[in-house]
Amino acid sequence: MVAMDTGTESPFTRLGTLGIEEEFYVVDDAGRPTAGSDELVYESDPPAVLEDRIDHELFKTVIETRTRLIEEPENAREAVLEIRNALLEHARNHGFGIAAAGLHPLAKWRELEHAEKPRYREQLDRIQYPQHRNTTAGVHVHVGVDDGDKAMWISNELRWYLPIMLALSANSPYWNGYDTGLASARAKIFEGLPNTGVPTAFDSIEEYRAFERRMLETDSINDRGELWFDVRPHTEYGTVEVRAPDGQADPDRTMAFVEYAHALVLDLAARYDDGESGTDMRRELLDENKWRATRHGHDASFLARDGDGTVDLGEVVHREADRLGVDGIRELYEGESGADRQRRIRDQEGVDALCDSLRLELQ
Repeated sequence: MVAMDTGTESPFTRLGTLGIEEEFYVVDDAGRPTAGSDELVYESDPPAVLEDRIDHELFKTVIETRTRLIEEPENAREAVLEIRNALLEHARNHGFGIAAAGLHPLAKWRELEHAEKPRYREQLDRIQYPQHRNTTAGVHVHVGVDDGDKAMWISNELRWYLPIMLALSANSPYWNGYDTGLASARAKIFEGLPNTGVPTAFDSIEEYRAFERRMLETDSINDRGELWFDVRPHTEYGTVEVRAPDGQADPDRTMAFVEYAHALVLDLAARYDDGESGTDMRRELLDENKWRATRHGHDASFLARDGDGTVDLGEVVHREADRLGVDGIRELYEGESGADRQRRIRDQEGVDALCDSLRLELQ
């Protein structure tokens, strides 16, 4: 049973494939979170494109989508829009809307229904308060890697880059209806769960799989999916999974993170193949960078990788965009941040306009 739960190295066979998971909010006519995932996932027949591509999450107001396996990165946007448009039409046919953010600003966890799925009920009983309040929604990007140890090395190296993605994606200033002062309150709320945040480095994929087995055998987790780290080698799918960004209503914002994560993984894979040694940076310093992204978003500065002072997000973004040949993250940085946009709309136009601004539209 344990071997089946933890997988083997064999899934790590292909480099550069993509899979994209997005979490959304089911909302009513006024744009407020409402229980709808049961009806959309279980109690109706979704369109064929959504078969095995949608599922509910912990709360009945949150729904998750998964793209098909994307063989070529240039097809990623089409795959994301295909799922988003189908979900939006499916929801509208049942009287719902779909919205996206790291946290819905008006979601009050005490007033929302939890899913009845046994997996989530067990988590609620075991984890208690941190899971009861977990109304978060994020973006997860899977990039295929063709070797297990390579995937582990890439995951280790990616840890320094995660705060860049979080800062650019920060889209959850409001929690339970009030302004937290954070750019991404989602990041802090989610870190209340066990096995979250920036992981420690692992020397090999076997060491990571031994960790998975130990956590299962000691009843610390019920399945490997409960290792909710910001980045992890996925021992079922054969991918490196990046889990840092907040949820996004604008698909182009999601695609900027897909483009960047894909380019980073390919770059790191080549460096691994060239025999490059890894970066030895303390987890506490990586945690500090994540905190800076969580608190300040676009205005963050980070502890430099070489240990020499700090570097502003803008400098990192322009350097990375030039180095990897990606434009999406530069456009995100030069535009208004999600957190700033939410605050501006609420201050100038009110909460109804804020809710409307988070709705998905057909593309």
